[in-house]
Amino acid sequence: MKKRIDQLEAELKNRKAQEQSTTVVPEVPANAAVEVGVARAQTGALPWTSSGQALAPAAKRDTAAPAKAQKDPPAALPQADEPEKKKAAEPFAFADFTWLNGNSRTTESPLEMKAFTGEFRADTSYIYDFNHPQDHTLVGTSESGRTGEVQVQQLGIGGDFHYQNVRGRLMTQFGLYATMTPRNDASPARGQWSLADAYRYLSEAYGGYHFDVWHGINVDAGIFMSYVGLFSYYNFDNWAYQPSYVSSNTPWFFNGVRVQIFPTEKLKIEPWFINGWQSYGKFNSRPGLGMQIQWRPNGYLSIVGNQYGVGTDTLGIPGRTRYHTDDSIQVKYYDQPAKLFDKSAFSLTVDAGCESGGGVSCFGNTQGGPKQSFLGLMFYNRFWFHKDLFGLALGGGKMSNPGRYLVLMPPINGATAASGTPYFTENPGDPFKAWDASASFDYMPQQFVTFRFEFDHRAANVPYFSGSGGVTPAGGNTGPAGSVVPGFTPDLRKTENRINIAVLVKL
Repeated sequence: MKKRIDQLEAELKNRKAQEQSTTVVPEVPANAAVEVGVARAQTGALPWTSSGQALAPAAKRDTAAPAKAQKDPPAALPQADEPEKKKAAEPFAFADFTWLNGNSRTTESPLEMKAFTGEFRADTSYIYDFNHPQDHTLVGTSESGRTGEVQVQQLGIGGDFHYQNVRGRLMTQFGLYATMTPRNDASPARGQWSLADAYRYLSEAYGGYHFDVWHGINVDAGIFMSYVGLFSYYNFDNWAYQPSYVSSNTPWFFNGVRVQIFPTEKLKIEPWFINGWQSYGKFNSRPGLGMQIQWRPNGYLSIVGNQYGVGTDTLGIPGRTRYHTDDSIQVKYYDQPAKLFDKSAFSLTVDAGCESGGGVSCFGNTQGGPKQSFLGLMFYNRFWFHKDLFGLALGGGKMSNPGRYLVLMPPINGATAASGTPYFTENPGDPFKAWDASASFDYMPQQFVTFRFEFDHRAANVPYFSGSGGVTPAGGNTGPAGSVVPGFTPDLRKTENRINIAVLVKL
């Protein structure tokens, strides 16, 4: 019996050994885990993307099943995590757009905090005018006001507030901008409370809310930058220090409400409800309406259209309505980062507008009055060298503005947009044609600073720019702003040549 038992045990061992030797272990492909992950992602079993990469968990989860769950029916067992909802892509974040004219070239902020991203801007310049005005006053520019002196053109401190979906922005403005920008707005002359003084130290001030719809919808109310004319209000962001007339003579800011709608990551639609054409208040009783449409289909092309209408923007003439279209295209046509000449792009902007009613006409000299229109264009080409250490921009433009309703008022005897002056009239039918050209060279040792050297030539069909005699009476401004001073005649010339040297900082 004992021998029989030993024999059976030996046969059993041999049988087990044979079964183990004949069992085939399938080869597992290297991408098996990815394939399984994709399959489960398609069925919603695991929080994976369709590429098989696991999503980052929103928070650490405890997946251990409690003891009670082992006794419950299958429906009560812990369920696999559902796929996390994919967040919509940030608008215009799919490519590098720091090459754009009017767009900051910084890619990071040293002042980034959880609920606030700080911003500091400084624009200091020295301008040499070949006309040598004795009162050191420049005419026809909103970017610089003095010559032969080192001046702080703009200094701004502020930044962006962001907590959950609440947003806001504040940027102060000190220096020449604090006086030059308000004097070009005639709306404070209507009513009380000195709006020019109330707002002169603010370039941007708004609050709003972000809605998680499509690729985002922002609703902001307050003072925000205008996009009309392509160039930025801040010279650090621009290819040139002195922009052409299309930009210099059109709005830098709006006061009102905007809604930024991003249906896709490549498209923005932005309606405006604003007080008027670069105005703190309303010139009459009707507000302005406008809209921007911006499309960037890839990293090499940007197309933008700004439209404005309805506003009655001539002080004291409520029946005169303004219409304006501003359209730009920017193309980066060369990009070779490894070469000495590493990048090049151009921008083209075309503007057209008119006023109708109140004694003027959009379509020529008719019974409604003389033609009151604006037509302008500007073209710039920018070159970058040695990994963007150096930059060169060549460009310029021209404008025609019969009626002069967009021509910047020369500050003769302290004249402002509201006061006007008999020395330079802006009556319907008064012609004004002008053109300009510039060459700008930039040295950019870091992304936060630019040293700019620029030559500008400007010309007009009528005397407009400061000559050697200047635009200030011998005893200083006399009487009401812009009024006639006996024995004084401003020295105005048809041409101007100057050199701008500037240090531009943005942190």
